[in-house]
Amino acid sequence: MLQMLTVLLVVPLVLFLFCSDYCKSAFQIFTRDLKFITNVLLFKIRFRSLEKKETVAKIFTSILSKHSHNVAFYFEEQKWTFLDVEIYSNKIAHFFKKEGYSRNEIVALFLENRPEYGCIWLGLGKIGVVSALINTNLTGEVLLHSIKTAKVGGIIYSSTLKNVIGIIAEKIPNIKLYQLNDKIETCNLLRGAVDLTTKLKTQSESSPTEDINNGKLTDKLLLIYTSGTTGLPKATVLTNKRIIFVNVGASTFAKLSSDDIVYTCLPFYHGSAAAGITWCFLFGLSVVIKKKFSASNFWNDCVKYKCTVFQYVGEICRYILAAHNDTEFHVQHHVKKIMGNGLRPQIWEKFVRKFNIKQVFEVYGSIDGNTTIINTENKVGAVGFFPRWASFISPVKLIKCDEETGAPIQGSDGFYQLCKTGEPGLLIGNIDFKNNMTGFFGYQDKTDTEKKLLRSVFRTGGVYFNSGDILVQDESGYFYFRDRTGDTFRWKGENVSTSEVEAVISNLLNLEDAVVYGVKVPFHEGRAGMVALIDRTQSFNVNNFYDNLNHYLPMYCIPLFVRVVRSVSLTGTFKLLKVDLQREGFDVGKIKDKMFVYDVNKKSFVDLNEKMYDDILTGKIKF
Repeated sequence: MLQMLTVLLVVPLVLFLFCSDYCKSAFQIFTRDLKFITNVLLFKIRFRSLEKKETVAKIFTSILSKHSHNVAFYFEEQKWTFLDVEIYSNKIAHFFKKEGYSRNEIVALFLENRPEYGCIWLGLGKIGVVSALINTNLTGEVLLHSIKTAKVGGIIYSSTLKNVIGIIAEKIPNIKLYQLNDKIETCNLLRGAVDLTTKLKTQSESSPTEDINNGKLTDKLLLIYTSGTTGLPKATVLTNKRIIFVNVGASTFAKLSSDDIVYTCLPFYHGSAAAGITWCFLFGLSVVIKKKFSASNFWNDCVKYKCTVFQYVGEICRYILAAHNDTEFHVQHHVKKIMGNGLRPQIWEKFVRKFNIKQVFEVYGSIDGNTTIINTENKVGAVGFFPRWASFISPVKLIKCDEETGAPIQGSDGFYQLCKTGEPGLLIGNIDFKNNMTGFFGYQDKTDTEKKLLRSVFRTGGVYFNSGDILVQDESGYFYFRDRTGDTFRWKGENVSTSEVEAVISNLLNLEDAVVYGVKVPFHEGRAGMVALIDRTQSFNVNNFYDNLNHYLPMYCIPLFVRVVRSVSLTGTFKLLKVDLQREGFDVGKIKDKMFVYDVNKKSFVDLNEKMYDDILTGKIKF
């Protein structure tokens, strides 16, 4: 009788729990949050353990003792063991110490992807010298700005980028130049430059133990540049503590180990690629380095090097999928995990199904911010989550903002207002300068730092980091990216500063003004650049316009669409004008102004007509 009663009570309960959609969802969220708590605790334990070793250089020393003959870097047909990395980085440390560089001085790295890249900043870090990682797409005044804003004392550049440095060399006479020559090239140096390749041959291979031991957790290690809402690139300060913290977090939640082989084709001046190198130094895993991304060769490379993880930005995944879109995929690869940001929901499921990817770790965050979240649950389209039951302790908040400009909205009491579930809002992160998780270390320029802060947000005295991004959170606590605010948009995986491009175009054409903004283009990730030229005198000549822009701007910064206008609205502010222009986009049916579009084949701007417009909308023309 008791057994029958038990069956009558338990069976319906079990059926309810496992058959009710609501209860299934509740159970999934419970297990997700339990795993989240476990990962947080594990992460704290791992971080505390590494934190005691204080610096990346010290941690690498302990990794070296276990993995000295294991492969650290795969590059083309080269294999760099951890011992090779140790020797090369030691030579860098000894040479630059002899050159007179001391702790906290800064040396810029202007190099394409190669094994020496990580070895150089590790070696400089051993003697406390900071490496500024400069975007290799930069030229002219923007490159000059990046060098000067970081107050660098020297520049290490590759022979392939020699001409770019040569153009600005006369404007930086007090900065030492160190040229890293490729083996296949003869030594043809810029005037006054040091042949670094030759100099390193005679340097000691021994570890600079005393300098390494003098390193502190709070020492600066890297400066990584970001295009913010204020215009020109800003140098973000990364201390040893911050770098260890972020990379321990990523590796813990993604369950990375020394058995993993990570494929990275992202440029090494990016924070994501720097993370890949750091995983190698901190945890002893191997990294496959590619000079340049190739969608058609991607899976062949993964098979060749037996990669288990690859880092992506959304565009990379789209390119890989497109390269195999019309063919059956039968490649037997070892990739089980992918990690990055910007994987579009529209291709997410197609990508993981076609290529048999077991786990997607979509990450939201920025190298300069304090608001990092991660999607560990394969939730399509989500950039991360935070348990809603713990929202009162969450460092990440969404506040109401203007739909057009993204400016945060204050209530009648002067404080900002939290968004409701499902309501898009500006993501901000609580700053606790004593806390690794929510600390904000700012930029090299203190003025830039202050511009990213929101004070007295919910109460008097509170300080938050303004991400400049609009997200939305659902009932289950998942966050979804909606848009980027301010004067920045994303194209080809890069942040484009509209202020920077506007300044270049205005100076180049000597026009009254130029308004740059991002527009949506079908079948493309992010926003393409468009410029409205205010030409009252009708003096604009489109001939050679692209060639001139290409001389001053990286390719991804060059607007693809040009609109020539004779006047601007006097009723709105400059930003409102930009919003109006952005709404109209490049629709030839609505816009009567003259418009041009970049022709990929001709490498120049041509008239934007109805046929080309239709071809862009249907995907026949792609950029």
